[in-house]
Amino acid sequence: MATSNRNPRTRRPKAASRTRPAARPAARPGAKPKAKPTGKSSGKSSAKPVAAAGSRRPKEPRNGELLALEKLVLGALEDLKAVNIKVLDVRGLTDVADTMIVASGTSDRHVRAIAENVTVTAKAAGRQPMGTEGKQDGEWVLVDLQDVLVHIMLPRVREFYALEQLWEAPRAQRRRGADKPRQP
Repeated sequence: MATSNRNPRTRRPKAASRTRPAARPAARPGAKPKAKPTGKSSGKSSAKPVAAAGSRRPKEPRNGELLALEKLVLGALEDLKAVNIKVLDVRGLTDVADTMIVASGTSDRHVRAIAENVTVTAKAAGRQPMGTEGKQDGEWVLVDLQDVLVHIMLPRVREFYALEQLWEAPRAQRRRGADKPRQP
């Protein structure tokens, strides 16, 4: 293989990299243009109405399926002696989940075992977890069961991130923060 005497730092970029990206291809002849979503329903659709950006969905009573899933997770946590279990109702605060359950384990091995037990118990009940994060390190493991997020942490990690304080801010404080205009 022959080597070049050129200095790689003095090379100029290729001309193709300096050009603009290609324009969108033209529509096929006879194809209908795509309609932009307007957020309005035609009356025949059974879709839920689209909420405005920044609006929060109102709290509705918990349904039986959510309560059953919470009991399932709490049972799995208590089976392996998870400590300081806290259930947070986050409906109306976020659309990611309805409930967050935060628990602690005594060691990284204990945290991993608790997370594995929650996953196995949920699968046995027919609830496939969407994902599990943090099992490798074992300091903070997140199990995503769609409507319920389960955080299992070491006590020092839990104290550092203080998820309970973040999600349990007093309602008056949240309202005051929402009423106050943001200053640049």
